[in-house]
Amino acid sequence: MCWPGLAIVPNDISEEVEVTAQAAAYTSVRAVRIGSGVDDTWVVIPLYNEEQVIGDVVADVRAEFPQVVCVDDGSSDHSAAVAAAAGARVVRHPFNLGQGAALQTGFHFALADPAMKYVVTFDADGQHQIADAVGMVERLRAGEADVVFGSRFMDDRTKPNFAKKMVLRAAVGYTNMTTRTRLTDAHNGLRAIGRPVVAQLNITQNRMAHASELVAQIGASKATYVEHPVHILYTDYSKAKGQSLWNSINILADLMLR
Repeated sequence: MCWPGLAIVPNDISEEVEVTAQAAAYTSVRAVRIGSGVDDTWVVIPLYNEEQVIGDVVADVRAEFPQVVCVDDGSSDHSAAVAAAAGARVVRHPFNLGQGAALQTGFHFALADPAMKYVVTFDADGQHQIADAVGMVERLRAGEADVVFGSRFMDDRTKPNFAKKMVLRAAVGYTNMTTRTRLTDAHNGLRAIGRPVVAQLNITQNRMAHASELVAQIGASKATYVEHPVHILYTDYSKAKGQSLWNSINILADLMLR
């Protein structure tokens, strides 16, 4: 679906390697070695009031993936300008529509590029690691699957507290019961998706339940998928911006009410 009132902020900045599911850290050099560079990948970053960190996040992402689009979802601060100054393309919603809508807008933007083969969804608050994203795209390039989901529960690098872990596990259980997928971490914002699957996605859940809707649509499409171990870095900043236990409970409530 198309979202009304969108605006683009112009930018002045205008040997074979074996891929294993166990390897958690990769480099863009290895991605190039198995067949192509990274200009065919767009990183979609939903953006809402993240002016403190978005410049560094975009700079880190563009060091590996030059094509970045930030969807500013009605921010009241200078997030859009900071993202654009860091080299991202910026699409703006006139008011806050929610992360699901921001992702769908980003997908539409990326699909407009005929050279795009892969989309990575990446959070704006600095909790995702770019090395994980590179590894996930590498697995798509190697033909392992159509979609790679990031999972914080496949190794011990991520340290959520016990209560948060239990709530997230409950959300995963509910998602697995109501979709045609079996995942260990259904509400992780780090994903790598091939173009044919991106073209089929139509997210209508604008709030936190969008993650389960996305998983359900991928399951219904019969697309192949794998999970990839990722490190989610919980900082005081990211917790304040939506990674608290209360936010996890809201995710669960959204799922039950959708």
